[in-house]
Amino acid sequence: MSSKIDFAKLQDQYQLYKTEIDEAIHTVLNKSNYIMGEEITQLEGSLQEFTGAKYAISCSSGTDALLLAMMALDIKPGDEVITTPFTFIATAETIAFLGATPVFVDIDEKTYNLDASLIEEKITSKTKAIIPVSIYGQPADMQKIQDIANKHNLKVIIDGAQSFGSTFNNITDSALGDISTTSFFPAKPLGCFGDGGAVFTDNEELAEKMKSLRVHGQSKRYHHKYIGMGGRLDTIQAAILNVKLKYYEKDLALRQEVASKYTKSLAGKDLVLPCVDEKATSAWAQYSVRVKNRDKVQEQLKEAGIPTAVHYPKPLHLQECFEYLGYKKSDFSVSEIVSEEIMSLPMNPYLTDEEIEYISDQVLRCHH
Repeated sequence: MSSKIDFAKLQDQYQLYKTEIDEAIHTVLNKSNYIMGEEITQLEGSLQEFTGAKYAISCSSGTDALLLAMMALDIKPGDEVITTPFTFIATAETIAFLGATPVFVDIDEKTYNLDASLIEEKITSKTKAIIPVSIYGQPADMQKIQDIANKHNLKVIIDGAQSFGSTFNNITDSALGDISTTSFFPAKPLGCFGDGGAVFTDNEELAEKMKSLRVHGQSKRYHHKYIGMGGRLDTIQAAILNVKLKYYEKDLALRQEVASKYTKSLAGKDLVLPCVDEKATSAWAQYSVRVKNRDKVQEQLKEAGIPTAVHYPKPLHLQECFEYLGYKKSDFSVSEIVSEEIMSLPMNPYLTDEEIEYISDQVLRCHH
């Protein structure tokens, strides 16, 4: 390969839809309707249609989406929320931010998602909700998790920051749980050109509450029903997403193709490849493999012009900010082993066959 490979190819995607995106941005600029413009309503309608969720409410980020969801469900100081330690910090940070306690449960070694068989032993009288994360683009076992939640009268919030457009039992993960959240961070499968996110629910009462919470808990201007936040998506980002959402089915199909080509090229060697549950589909936010001596492999790939990333090198129970929870090393052994071996390869809809082949060859060469 003569040129360095681009991990996410955000520029390629912009160039592909440049005319429409520029036009959409200029439409907003010409109207100067930067906050809660009509593009927001348009986007939310399209998101509802795409996901099958009754209500889609856009917001300022995937992190704020989690906050809105928990605030809508009245998660309070002293409550416990069960989640995974193998995720981006926002999942547990938002629980702690509201004064509730994150309670970690280890992951399934195949999918890296919350291991549903370990949830029940962590439920106490203080448990209010479960937050499974659809890691790398694939939903957790939502059937088992929902059954446990129903049995113990708990709420389910899906952290779908990486999985917009994925499915479980042929239902998009935005239409599962009590509330589902997603992120439109630029490098996500559906990304805007800044921060952005959305919450989804089928419950009208929760939808109305989250709409109010994202504008400082207002019922009408300067009348505040709840303590809320400034959590709106801005109109320019909505305009960009309106364009990109039109092509998103195609992008998802291309991601699936790239993943299949990787799997074929890398199969049969002692690499641990991604495993998608037969009941699920992945949005392929990442294509992550497990390798021994990761640092060495990453260094060699870098020299070959191939960028890699680690999602995530240190599980949350070992982060300094969560020391107060009292967890120690070896408490969640699967998360710890995976975090030491996991490595994400370049993943985007625009990787060429030549690039995939080159990356795969180099990975196999470095790995041995």
